Amino acid sequence: MAVIRKFGNDQAGQLAALISYYAFFSIFPLLLVFTTILGFVLQGNNSIYEDVKNSVLGHFPGIDLETHQLSGNVTALVLGLLTSMWAGLGVTNAAQNAFNRVWAVPFKDRPDFIQSRLRGLLLLTCLGVIFLLSAVATGLVTTVFSGALARIGGYAITTGVNFVLYVAAFRFLTAAVVSTRCMWLGAALAAVFLTIMQFVGSIYVKHVVSHASNTYGTFATVIGLLVWLHLIAQMTLYAAEVNVVVMRRLWPRSLLGPPAEPADQETLRALAKVEERHEHEQVDVRFHDGEPAEDDAEKPAAETAEDDAEKPAAEPAGEPKL
Repeated sequence: MAVIRKFGNDQAGQLAALISYYAFFSIFPLLLVFTTILGFVLQGNNSIYEDVKNSVLGHFPGIDLETHQLSGNVTALVLGLLTSMWAGLGVTNAAQNAFNRVWAVPFKDRPDFIQSRLRGLLLLTCLGVIFLLSAVATGLVTTVFSGALARIGGYAITTGVNFVLYVAAFRFLTAAVVSTRCMWLGAALAAVFLTIMQFVGSIYVKHVVSHASNTYGTFATVIGLLVWLHLIAQMTLYAAEVNVVVMRRLWPRSLLGPPAEPADQETLRALAKVEERHEHEQVDVRFHDGEPAEDDAEKPAAETAEDDAEKPAAEPAGEPKL
């Protein structure tokens, strides 16, 4: 319940929608960059190239497309890679904003324009390496085992890859001062959910898209991919909220009425301080339950006397003036 309450306090549903929006438009440019770089690295090894590419595409149900490498002279190739990479950074920037909101990082303590992009590039580089290692591990499992053991091994590898992916994302895209160990619980929960969603997504593509006509099949693929990304974004932020609630012990939470529990006040106080945008700016939060506010109750006696002295003197009682 504490996680759900904090999810609502952070308006994480809107943040998840923003992440899924940018993820939809970032997948294809990032796949284009990945296949182009992979083609240069594995030049002359077409079979390995196809295996790795298919392994990576397997993480995104519904994306069964022919990805062509960027080509041309060096200048055009570099410009194409940079443009595609810039488009792909949209999802990392949206995720950074969401994670920093969840961890209540004030705006003044967040990375600047350049640092945030460098964090995104670092994460994307790590993801590329992780996908390569995943493809190699999956190939070894399918070579050694067969049948049910191969499928179980494949799911285990996929879950492990997803776990490393989430740990890297939580670590690189969060500006909060927190140890990586505190992110393991949420990463494990999100990794299991992502593996389930990849399995469900493959079933959706097999039984819905494949039996639809060309027009409706394309429409079903787009809608299905958007819903799939949105559910994953929602679960990702729930996992991040779990990390925050567990680390800062933000429970129990009151269900109705004023913020009566200490966890309520700590959560709302941290959320208000997110709006600090300059090092000389400080946001103070006070709570009161029907009594005079703390700033009035704690006002010194001398200051109260000054306020009374400034009030106009009462007119003496007498006959009313005409």
